Amino acid sequence: MFTLSVELFIVWMLFLPRRFRIVCFWIVTFLQAGIILTANYAFLNYIVLALGVLLLDDLYLTKFLPERWTPGVCENLKIPAPALAQGEAASAVNPLPPSPYALPFTWQRSARVIVSNATLWLTAAVFLWLLYANFYILLARFRWASLLPERPVTLLEPFRIANAYGLFGRMTWKRYEIEFQGSNDGQNWVPYIFRNKPQNPAEAPRIYAPYQPRFDWNLWFASLGYWRENPWVLRCEQLLLIGDPDVEHLFAANPFPKAPPKQIRAVLWQYWFTDRATKRATGMWWHREYLGLYAPALERLPDGKFVVTAMPDVLPEPP
Repeated sequence: MFTLSVELFIVWMLFLPRRFRIVCFWIVTFLQAGIILTANYAFLNYIVLALGVLLLDDLYLTKFLPERWTPGVCENLKIPAPALAQGEAASAVNPLPPSPYALPFTWQRSARVIVSNATLWLTAAVFLWLLYANFYILLARFRWASLLPERPVTLLEPFRIANAYGLFGRMTWKRYEIEFQGSNDGQNWVPYIFRNKPQNPAEAPRIYAPYQPRFDWNLWFASLGYWRENPWVLRCEQLLLIGDPDVEHLFAANPFPKAPPKQIRAVLWQYWFTDRATKRATGMWWHREYLGLYAPALERLPDGKFVVTAMPDVLPEPP
């Protein structure tokens, strides 16, 4: 509750006066830098960092520019350079156009006043609508949203501007990983080695952002569902059986360099981080448990047809 409230406050700082926007920039910058150093969200955090620069105005950025550039910037902003250097123009702004209320009483003045007031009230109404939708979602986590009307929130849903904050509405509680294995006898199975996602329990997690490994990343999403919802996993098995070079290149190594295996299967593992004592004693970063087949195991016959040699017995419960 507290964390989500803080996140909502940071988002709304974007619409507050200048000083709040500058504070918001530094909060977001340090937050995104911390995420980049500790997680793999591909290029998303770099996009947020780039957009965050838009929170800073030219006057604030002059503090970080060489002195020889300052007079030119100040000239464009119509601010005296000496005053800026002495800090006397910290709140200076560009001259504003004359207020519609200062014009002679004409129909043009009346029209401008009406449009100005209507714009202000419309902006306030939209912001209050967005604020209501965000707090409705916050209260829904505690089942208090039933006390409020839902219709204003559903009307905003097609625009995707007020929804559960973050990449995921709820992070998964369990980590499943799919692994492709090949065999020539149906008894001894050799895994295909991935480039980025967890597989070897002794291998430390790596940071590969801003690169996004689509194949590894989509396999993790596939592990959260069932193979019938992800038929491309079964298609990958077929292409490995025929030795498709493009699919083999998706892996870090091909355990069957001379010829494709006779059988392919996709199995499911559940992973946990080891505790500190286990890590020191064994050097293992991960502990994993074999859950069984994720998708049907396939074999390629001499005539090129594919046959199913095994089916998943029990589907894992959704995370």
